[in-house]
Amino acid sequence: MSVALEEILFDLEAEGNRLERLVAALSEDQWRTPTPADGWDVATQVAHLAWTDEAATAAAVDEQAWNEMLTSVLADVGGSVDAAALAGGRVEPAQLLVRWRRAREAVVAALRAHPTGKRMPWLGPSMSATSMATARFMETWAHSHDVHAALGVEFEVTDRIRHVAHLGIRTRNFAFSMHQIPPPDEEFRVELVAPSGHVWTYGPEDAAQRVIGSAYDFCLVVTQRMHRDDSDLVATGEDADRWLSLAQCFAGPPGAGRAAVMT
Repeated sequence: MSVALEEILFDLEAEGNRLERLVAALSEDQWRTPTPADGWDVATQVAHLAWTDEAATAAAVDEQAWNEMLTSVLADVGGSVDAAALAGGRVEPAQLLVRWRRAREAVVAALRAHPTGKRMPWLGPSMSATSMATARFMETWAHSHDVHAALGVEFEVTDRIRHVAHLGIRTRNFAFSMHQIPPPDEEFRVELVAPSGHVWTYGPEDAAQRVIGSAYDFCLVVTQRMHRDDSDLVATGEDADRWLSLAQCFAGPPGAGRAAVMT
């Protein structure tokens, strides 16, 4: 197992534990608090994480289970994922917590044991264990953000978001293709200020297409938790500007995103 994979799995566990500490103390009514995701309450968010962790584990270790799940999802990609989350969120919170905890432990174990160099299927392109761990971190972080926002609890921002930023950069061409737009041929320069104050840079220094701003806002934009107009991101170049309007680092159809708050 690579050092990079172990680092991501360590951060994935930390992110999951943070959210569990928050929701474990909630009352039944608080579990039913609406979140920024339309129609989803806190329980729905947690149920979605459990379901996607279970799906990732199946993709890693159980080809038959994965194929059965994939057949169901492909019949209605958006609808089936939404239905699974809503159904999973209707159970008793204690039961849901047990399910999610088991799913988190299982996916970490499956990815840690996955043969180096072997790829696993997913809803988009196939993934290595490292890429899957990054995707699981991104989802856990994004849905945890929704839960914190719903409950009015301050969301501590750490440099763990580097995994989300990295995924956001790597999925640039994917985001264009999901909108039936040919991806740009040239590389972009992206400069992001991390929560710690360090600057994370991607792409050639002399690139004409550029994005600069805070890593936190970039992560919120690529996970569609913030409208780009509400962010501090500054784009230079037509393609870079377009990217910020359609960016997504998650598999599946383009989301509707969040409406702009600032006017």
